[in-house]
Amino acid sequence: MIEPTLALYGDAYERVDRHLEELLKNTGVRYCLLVDRKGFVLSHKEAIWAPRPPALDSVATLVASNAAATSALANMLGEKAFSEQIHQGENGTLYVEAVGEDSLLTLIFDSTVPLGRVKVQTKKAVAEVAAILDELKDAPPVEFDEDFSKGASALLDDLLG
Repeated sequence: MIEPTLALYGDAYERVDRHLEELLKNTGVRYCLLVDRKGFVLSHKEAIWAPRPPALDSVATLVASNAAATSALANMLGEKAFSEQIHQGENGTLYVEAVGEDSLLTLIFDSTVPLGRVKVQTKKAVAEVAAILDELKDAPPVEFDEDFSKGASALLDDLLG
């Protein structure tokens, strides 16, 4: 079974979430997602006024796939990597910026939002989120003991009968 590259939880999740919320507010974008390179949504935020979001899992998978293809193109052209991707349509734009080696910050917005503002604000957020994700690399893995397993089983038994 494929699992996310990162386990984002607790204080780290809350701090990343705050940065995404601030990015959403400072840019005026509709959706902001932190995606790992395997295509899992690690965190996301959406503007209150935004229409119903697209299927975020599908967006994450396609963004990760596109990043892998773009990385291969970068290598073919003698580059180590391309740090950002921009897909602009008539009415909407998708902006993707690498956050370290393992994740991608993805913003979806309409034509009323200036791309320059998005790029400047995203660069700031990327540095802050990358620092948080770097802290997680040194964290010990979460391990659940037998008591947790028994407690969870008991709760499920009570809930489901």
